[in-house]
Parts: sequence; C-alpha cells; structure tokens
Amino acid sequence: MEGVEGGDAGSAVAPLAKWRDEFSRTFQYYLDRSTPNPVHRWLGTLAVAVVYVLRVYYIQGFYIVSYGLGIYILNLLIGFLSPKVDPELEADGASLPTRGSDEFKPFIRRLPEFKFWYSITKAFCIAFLMTFFSAFDVPVFWPILLCYWIVLFALTMKRQIMHMIKYKYVPFSIGKQRYTGQRPAAANSD
Repeated sequence: MEGVEGGDAGSAVAPLAKWRDEFSRTFQYYLDRSTPNPVHRWLGTLAVAVVYVLRVYYIQGFYIVSYGLGIYILNLLIGFLSPKVDPELEADGASLPTRGSDEFKPFIRRLPEFKFWYSITKAFCIAFLMTFFSAFDVPVFWPILLCYWIVLFALTMKRQIMHMIKYKYVPFSIGKQRYTGQRPAAANSD
C-alpha cells in the first residue's frame, strides 16, 4: 500500500517537472533565436520599459521600486562599460595596451551585451510585477530620490570616464574596420 501512495506523489510531480523542463527548453530556444538580433531585443526591452513607466506614472506610486531599478541598471551599466581585466589591478602584463608599441588586445567587457540586455529586461519585468503588490509601495518624496540618483549617476560616470581616459580604452566599436588597400597604378594616373 505504501508503494502505491509513493507512486501517486511521484506521478503528481512528474507532469509538473515535465512542464517545467519543456518551458525551460522553449524559453532557451527563443533566447537563442534572439541572440543575433540586438536591435529587436532592445526594442522589446524598450517596450517593456515604457509599459513599466506608464504603470508607475498612472498609479503615482512605487517610486522606491523605480529607484532600486535605477540603481540596479546603473550597476549593470558599469559592468558593461568596464573591461573584464581591470588595468588598475593587473600588473602582470595582461592589461590593456597603453602605448602605441604595445600589442593590440581587444576590449572584452566585464558584462557582455547579451547578459546586459537580459538582466535589464528581467529587472523591468520583476519591477513591473512588484507594482501589483502594495507592500512595495513605500511612501517617499520622489524628487529627492530622483536628484540623488542623478548625482549618483553623474559621479559614477565621471569616475568611469576618467578610468577610460587614464587607461586609454573605448568600450564601443563602430563595426568592423575595412581596409581598402592600395589602388592600382593605372587608376592613380587617370
């Protein structure tokens, strides 16, 4: 008899585990399909962000959730703009090139673009869900939070830009460089 009862509990869990695995596989499939389309991914995130902002605007609340979201996004931005190997901490030659005679080393981000996008999108979705629970609607004077976040953003970006200037790296590229080579001699004489 006990074996039958254990079988019932196992059979009740099996469909749930099967559904979770199927959902996980489907979710990963769509994530993998979205990887080569950064413009579409960011447009989707922009749409999610607009929905969140409109919800907060119409409810006139959840400013502390928005502040926490802003701090989290600022933290992600720092990781996105920072090199994987910090030249300040590395003295063994694995740092970024600082002189023209140094060997070229590509800029590798601490937080890759896909993970940056995924984390921001997930953060907006979680913050949106939090707006449905009144426990997260802490009454605050939002202009002070906004001013504090702007000051924090300005100081953090100033420090990050100074770090970029000091170690001579740019975390952005404008696509692949194309070299045309030399023109044939006949084309130069015309």
